[in-house]
Amino acid sequence: MKILAIRLKNLASLAGPFEIDFTAEPLASAGLFAITGPTGAGKSTLLDALCLALFGAVPRLNNIGRETKVPEVDSEMLTSDPRTLLRRGTGSGYAEVDFVGIDGHRYRARWETNRARDKANGKLQASKQ
Repeated sequence: MKILAIRLKNLASLAGPFEIDFTAEPLASAGLFAITGPTGAGKSTLLDALCLALFGAVPRLNNIGRETKVPEVDSEMLTSDPRTLLRRGTGSGYAEVDFVGIDGHRYRARWETNRARDKANGKLQASKQ
């Protein structure tokens, strides 16, 4: 598999739409690159978006240790729920990855979640993949 692009919107520390195109320069000709930046810049969020789009889950959320619950609009949800990555104060978010499979065909994987009526204070809806 070769990753062509990662797109995301309103996940964790990255607000609004965000895209990394690996087919455009300077990444297209880079054999190796580093993801760097200060704490909270979104380094882990990029990797989370990749995992969410491809698998609908984020491995690091399962390694938090003791499973706890976080408050939600009218309920609670587990800390391992990937919907906890939806940025606070937003009504919707997604993770999308374009890639070339081992068969040579191009594919797009997408994960998305939203709140009722896409309002920041709406009830969190089921995610779609």
